[in-house]
Amino acid sequence: MFITGAIGSGKTYMGCAFGMEACKQYFRTRYIRLPDFLIDIEVTRNDGTYKKVMEKYTKPVLLIIDEWLLIKPTEVESRDVFELLHHRRRKSSTIFCPQCRNNTWYEQLGGDSSPLADAILDRIVHDAYKINIESLDPSKDVSMREIYGLDKDLTE
Repeated sequence: MFITGAIGSGKTYMGCAFGMEACKQYFRTRYIRLPDFLIDIEVTRNDGTYKKVMEKYTKPVLLIIDEWLLIKPTEVESRDVFELLHHRRRKSSTIFCPQCRNNTWYEQLGGDSSPLADAILDRIVHDAYKINIESLDPSKDVSMREIYGLDKDLTE
């Protein structure tokens, strides 16, 4: 599932709401920001726990990946993302909360110069549900951060 929308539109909030409901149904659920996942996996290369840490992310019935492709991953990071998604495919559910629309993902993953871009997108795009949070009246838009008082600069 992809939950897309403008910054502050509530993508993370909605993804976590799905995660909370999954927990209520006793499904093992995990939330991770993609940058944190990539750091976690990089550290495991040096201490020999790669497989164990990768299992931490492949085993949950629901994995919520926030900030999907916020930063362009390196080739090694793309390989890690591919491995994660390959092992989860057709066995579990993944919710992606990207900052950008899916028409930019191919280039973010390396484009024509990376065979992993096609492989990753092939594993996630075809069977996915898509929720795009759009405003009915942009002049009345209020950020979720403003509603919950998380950004003091916006409320003053």
